[in-house]
Amino acid sequence: MATRHQARMAVVSLLYAYDLGNQSIADFSDEILEEKKIRNKQRDFALDLFKGVTEHLAQVDEAIVKHLTKDWDFERLGSIERATLRLGAYEIMFGELDSAVVINEAIEITKAFGTEQSPKFINGVLDAIAKDK
Repeated sequence: MATRHQARMAVVSLLYAYDLGNQSIADFSDEILEEKKIRNKQRDFALDLFKGVTEHLAQVDEAIVKHLTKDWDFERLGSIERATLRLGAYEIMFGELDSAVVINEAIEITKAFGTEQSPKFINGVLDAIAKDK
């Protein structure tokens, strides 16, 4: 059985594809999650997260942009970092988990997918969003 961490990693993959212009990815999300062996409760969890992020995308992106440093432009972010930030920001803003847990999950996902500098960057932005909540 898949873990919530694995479900979140799958959601980041879906958001990555979505960000690259594949808005129809939602039509194939069930198949993609099945391929990654994300089933039952974890599938529902992943689909809820993906749907939540895409439905609240403007609010989530606004929170991210607000907390980027002067050196960063939202459009300049890598797609993986943007997808991870979107998921983390959504969970902080609309979820029920403690922000520290959400931030830790985002850091772990970034370690798997992102660059060497990504975890520190993700931590800083999500921590700022959590403090602003």
